Formats: sequence, structure tokens, C-alpha cells
Amino acid sequence: MRARIYQPAKTAMSSGRGKTKHWVLDFAPESPRSVDPLMGWTSSSDTQAQVRMTFDSKEAALEYARDHGIDAQVFEPNERKLNIRPRGYAENFAVDRRGAWTH
Repeated sequence: MRARIYQPAKTAMSSGRGKTKHWVLDFAPESPRSVDPLMGWTSSSDTQAQVRMTFDSKEAALEYARDHGIDAQVFEPNERKLNIRPRGYAENFAVDRRGAWTH
């Protein structure tokens, strides 16, 4: 069995970082999906592809994979750079404001 261990990224629809603190173990599909000729639905006989397990740390996920004989590949997260300007929005209301109020 092959699996991947990763830390999920934030969704594109929100600016919050909820559900990105845990590590996830997903199994790779062993067989391709087939299309039902009558309805057009896709199906698979592989039930491991439906399994998604979460862990508190990368080490816990690796230990689980090692204990159960799972060939796991780890994908490190790409940390995003914070986009915080010093005194950005708060500067509009500061008492020691550098310029005159323009609007």
C-alpha cells in the first residue's frame, strides 16, 4: 500500500488557517476508476482510497505508517510568507500620524 503524508493548505475561499494544523495520511488509489455505461457514474473497487486519517504531528503519522507496513511519502508544507505591514491599517487612527488626514 502506498500513501502520502501531508499538512493540508488553507482553502482558497477563506483567509483563515483552520484545519491546517494536523497532518493527513491519504492512501493512493490501487486501481483506476471505471465508468458505469448506463448512468455515467464513476466507481472503484478500491476502498482504501476513501480512507483519510489525521494525526497531531508528522512523527505520529510516520510511526503509524511504519507500524502497519505502509509505504508513505512525506510532503513538507510550503510555509507562506506573512503579508503584514507594520502599522498598516492602524496608522490611519494613530495619534502620532505622519501625514495629514486626506479623506
